[in-house]
Amino acid sequence: MNEALGYIFSLGFVYSILRVTTPILFATLGSVVAERAGTPNIALEAIMLFSALGGALGSGLTGSLWLGFLIAIASGLLITVMLAFFSLRLKADIILAGIALNLLGVGGTVFIMYTIIHDKGNTSSIATKTFPNLVIPGLNNVPVVGEILSGHNVLTYVAFLMVIVVWMLLFKTRLGLRIRSVGENSKAAESVGIHVERTQWIALLISGFITSLGGAFMSMGYMNGFGQNMVSGRGFIALAAAAMGQLHPVGAMFSALLFGTADAVSNVLAAARIPDELVKMIPYIVTIVGLVIYSVSMDRRKKKRVVRETRELS
Repeated sequence: MNEALGYIFSLGFVYSILRVTTPILFATLGSVVAERAGTPNIALEAIMLFSALGGALGSGLTGSLWLGFLIAIASGLLITVMLAFFSLRLKADIILAGIALNLLGVGGTVFIMYTIIHDKGNTSSIATKTFPNLVIPGLNNVPVVGEILSGHNVLTYVAFLMVIVVWMLLFKTRLGLRIRSVGENSKAAESVGIHVERTQWIALLISGFITSLGGAFMSMGYMNGFGQNMVSGRGFIALAAAAMGQLHPVGAMFSALLFGTADAVSNVLAAARIPDELVKMIPYIVTIVGLVIYSVSMDRRKKKRVVRETRELS
């Protein structure tokens, strides 16, 4: 236990937080884009599962890292298209459609894996290609900072750069303005000529693409291959992180880092022979506590706003 506590207060632990946060951050940013358009992407878990499986099988069977990566993205986008088709075209409830796809992801990935390589647990029978770690010249020699920021998987850097990309998309482009307008008031947006359904389709596809990057990282960076239900609720944690970040890319990033820290702590405690059932609860306990704090703070803000508006009117 002392060794575990010592590691938690080390630079190596901070390094691991960024690594563990990567898939959560991708999914959180994907959730932010979808929520901004008024189309909550509940199927984040399924998207990550299928993209992780696609990356593992694609790169392992073809022997190509980039072809496997493209298959991973295509697999995640396929699930996104299904969600968009059911909810936007067939007018099914998007929450129920997302839940159905998540259930499909848990069993469907195992079925596909068994059908192709005749394994039910993982893809260890094939050699999955993984993205390399990137040592940043100059930065790796800087004390403390270099140990934390240099040497991460390429997709980890992509995840944090994606925060800037999503921020620019939402707040600095015409498409972003349309996405936010549709999410805030679809009827008002439609009255000024914005095609609501098309905009929501685009938002969901962008959301699915970003989330698929997180799934690809799971099997081609975080681990070397796909394992049954390897996403382990990160899609649901991402929904909470997006809400706590108030659907802003920067706020979502800090929320994702909070949940990534909880996940990293659970990994350390697991190695300290603490009961596995207790360790696995930590990220989800933090999620519940975080949502409670977020709900209380939002309620207080609403009350203060009502009081302020009442005083202004009087």
